[in-house]
Amino acid sequence: MSDAVHILAYVEIYRDGDLSSQAIAASVESNPALVRRLMGALRQAGLLATQRGSAQPHLLRDPATMSLLDIYRAVEPDGDLLHVDDRTNPQCIVGGNIQETLRGAYQQVQRAAENQMAQITLAELISEIQVRERKRANL
Repeated sequence: MSDAVHILAYVEIYRDGDLSSQAIAASVESNPALVRRLMGALRQAGLLATQRGSAQPHLLRDPATMSLLDIYRAVEPDGDLLHVDDRTNPQCIVGGNIQETLRGAYQQVQRAAENQMAQITLAELISEIQVRERKRANL
């Protein structure tokens, strides 16, 4: 998730610069194959436009209309933040009841997290990156 946000912010901030998967991977400190895979997921979600053989990706939506939830849904296939271990002892009081107990609690956490992610835009994150960079540059 954080790498996907990183990629989108990079594409927007460096829109007139080197947008190759190699350059983006250097920023993410990852490899170009991972960058291309994430860019493919972002493309399929309608957040990013890419073209094979061309290092000119661009956002398909205004960063102010792109939420963390949009990005999360693009790159997290199962969409669940928390997972229940289904291998427990059903003969035990805890083991026999923990899955359903946790599923209910985890659903509450999921809803709360998604509601919060929907409120945070890529534009806000880009703005904060730029503010932090200006502060860092003045040190």
